Amino acid sequence: MTTIVPIASMPGFAPRTSVPAEDRLIAGAPAFNTWEFDSALSGPARWGQVRTGIWQATPGETRSIKGDTLEFCHILEGRVEIVSDDGEAWTFGAGDSFVMKPGFVGRWRTVETVRKIYVFIEE
Repeated sequence: MTTIVPIASMPGFAPRTSVPAEDRLIAGAPAFNTWEFDSALSGPARWGQVRTGIWQATPGETRSIKGDTLEFCHILEGRVEIVSDDGEAWTFGAGDSFVMKPGFVGRWRTVETVRKIYVFIEE
């Protein structure tokens, strides 16, 4: 098992394609591409599953519900607007990084096709 996993911003393998679940779609017809680079149990750490990769979405708006998942995002290109159910709003673009903590509930609006590096950590 390797302990270093390079994340290429332009992966050399085919993505998994998907669309939002019907109950998560708010507006538009976004399409998603996911290139998962690694998925592993975190070992002796408190967290369970850790997944890393590249995710791309075309414009549209979806419901985002993190549940018990923590997500780190680094935007490579594009622009998104995120609004929590309590009214806080953020805009992120190329070069920005952020963490969505467990319990986040709100809206994710892809304004310009976005490509991001993600790290999901699930309990």
